[in-house]
Amino acid sequence: MKIVVLDFETADTGADSACALGVVQIENGRICEEKAYLIRPPRQTFHFTHIHGLTWQHVCDAPTFKELLPTITGHFTGADFIAAHNAAFDRKVLLTCMGKAGHTPPSLGALCTVQLARQAWGIYPTTLPAVCSHFNIALQHHDALSDARACARIITKAIEEDFPIERARLNPPSYRVPVATR
Repeated sequence: MKIVVLDFETADTGADSACALGVVQIENGRICEEKAYLIRPPRQTFHFTHIHGLTWQHVCDAPTFKELLPTITGHFTGADFIAAHNAAFDRKVLLTCMGKAGHTPPSLGALCTVQLARQAWGIYPTTLPAVCSHFNIALQHHDALSDARACARIITKAIEEDFPIERARLNPPSYRVPVATR
């Protein structure tokens, strides 16, 4: 089984404002690849520098999401799932950025390590720092690669314990079709 763990950091409240991406691939229960990308978002406005430390100056020369697409989509080849901590957020950013870039998103199920922590171990609260503390996993919170790596370690722990990780699967995203105005 191949799982692609994602963590996006965004510049502002728009789901299209990805400014960093961490990707960790799990194959057959083992972490096999890790990559970090800086992304130039569509706007120079950064509202979340206080969270992730990134500014426009960090990403102004980075590729746009569309320019990174060939590299990013390569991670999904042969994947069974994408995964993230609070996967609804990262899935929304992925779908929005891919859509804005004119690319069809991969048709993959999404696993959420928030749900996994609750279901497999009864952990509360389920913030990424809390779950990492529970398992003594190193974390530099809101560094995209560190967050993705920590999420991957949570998943591999569940796999090692033979927990059926598919139980932490999110429902498919709902797509809203605009109603024509009269």
